[in-house]
Amino acid sequence: MINIKINGKECSAAEGLTILEVARENGINIPTLCWLKDINEIGACRICVVEMKGWKALVPACVRRLSKFDEGVEILTQSPAVLESRKMTLQLMLSDHDKKCLSCVRSFNCELQTLCKELGVDNAVRFDGAVNASEIDDSSLHMYRDNSKCISCRRCVAACEKQDVGVIGANDRGFKTSIACAFDMPLANTSCVSCGQCINVCPTGALSEKDDTKEVWDALNDPEKVVVVQTAPAVRAALGEAFGFAMGTPVEGKMAEALRKLGFNYVFDTNFGADLTIMEEANELLERVQNNGVLPMITSCSPGWIRYCEAYHPEMLPNLSSCKSPQQMNGAITKTYWAGKMNIDPANIVSVSVMPCVAKKFELSRRGQSGQGTFNDVDISITTRELARMIEKAGIRFVDLPDGEFDSPLGNGTGAAIIFGATGGVMEAALRTAVWKLTGEDVNSTIEFKEVRGVDGVKTATYNVGNMDVTVAVASGLGNAKALLEKVKSGEMKVHFIEIMACPGGCVNGGGQIIVPSSVRNFTDIRAERAKALYSLDEANTVSRKSHESPDVKQVYAEFLEKPGSHKAHEILHTNYKATNLRK
Repeated sequence: MINIKINGKECSAAEGLTILEVARENGINIPTLCWLKDINEIGACRICVVEMKGWKALVPACVRRLSKFDEGVEILTQSPAVLESRKMTLQLMLSDHDKKCLSCVRSFNCELQTLCKELGVDNAVRFDGAVNASEIDDSSLHMYRDNSKCISCRRCVAACEKQDVGVIGANDRGFKTSIACAFDMPLANTSCVSCGQCINVCPTGALSEKDDTKEVWDALNDPEKVVVVQTAPAVRAALGEAFGFAMGTPVEGKMAEALRKLGFNYVFDTNFGADLTIMEEANELLERVQNNGVLPMITSCSPGWIRYCEAYHPEMLPNLSSCKSPQQMNGAITKTYWAGKMNIDPANIVSVSVMPCVAKKFELSRRGQSGQGTFNDVDISITTRELARMIEKAGIRFVDLPDGEFDSPLGNGTGAAIIFGATGGVMEAALRTAVWKLTGEDVNSTIEFKEVRGVDGVKTATYNVGNMDVTVAVASGLGNAKALLEKVKSGEMKVHFIEIMACPGGCVNGGGQIIVPSSVRNFTDIRAERAKALYSLDEANTVSRKSHESPDVKQVYAEFLEKPGSHKAHEILHTNYKATNLRK
């Protein structure tokens, strides 16, 4: 242990910790901008500089680790020299920055804006001169990049590398440095997998999802259209944060009521589609196990993972489950079974989804996404953030809303469906039904499979089911997925079933969720906090905690789909994959 002083306070610190970490442990805040714990630790932005008495230069607190030679050192985090340095750094950033803050999508949730306010830096340009020219890259279906708002913190670059994609980086040098794709090619021409993790970590408005809310408003205002909406499990675990609720607060009822007040004709729940996914997926797994099919079978719920597999690991495509994602299954059933029951022409239905994921925008355009053969299963996909903006624009007082309800039958889901939003949730939901299919055990059979829960990048477990051992694996984050797949391909790991989510922690940390500043992200595990909301809803579910026990799912199979894995189910609820040449 090393004894030091921070702002006159005696502190004892373990050798090897950074000044930033020690300050945090002692209740002292040091602002950061480029630093992201376990992702981007490069000390580039110089916002976190502090003064160490006896040193001539200021040092970055995020990367300066303490050693035995620092015994007794005095550190100042708010000295005049420190404050002036931080202020000058911000002024230099603003000299080459688009300062139209009020019209920016990140206004009031921008880390640069917050720091400027704290340090008294206004829009007046202290350093006047050349400004880098830039064009907005909106070539992709899911997002855009506006380098006029970029501060070259490189957090997006680090997040993309962490995802084993790495399609963005620093081009040119010095003042001309810009964050872009290789050779400044459009993002759509790269092997970007649309996960959106770069958006989540961007401190400014340089990166954002494509805003499709105008299309939704247009549909809602069209009297000829029947506009239905479905909401993914993870949305209700994060939406409340946009309206002041504590992280991890489930707002399922208020969300349903808000959607109804926005004018949607019918409010459905993607949980219903998740239950259908489990029925089809469990049946597919059982068929592969019993008929010497391709194993391990790998889940297909995450479109970011699917795009990554097609571009980076096409040799694993036969292992993918042929099931559509819950979003697409819900959309397909809406425009087939539900449209028929309601006597509505599918051409007059506008199917909208609210997702924690920007890759869902891309998924709409994939091949094999038309359950009734003519129209897309889902027409418009918006993110949790876009829904929050719609609620605000409509003047709806979200915090004062009563708890609303979803419309039946496509609005009813089980506890198994709700946990889809957390890493390990799809696996646990599948196991609840797979155990029943393999053993015939009744409602008193195993419900919780806690070994596959948690935020670890890779988890494995073996369960004895009937007369056989079933080994499963779970990975979240594409870097972790790559490590797992390499072990499977080499024969080092033998498994029957694998769940992969593109986003670290699963959909609760999806690229379309409410953005959390680094001051929170660095010291709070948002994945775990949001997942708690889903598990609490699972435990409280009054319908069932197993997909095969849902009365509405049973009704759809009895009246329409016949049985899991039927010819009709394959036509409507399944899809196919194709290796791409996107990888450069």
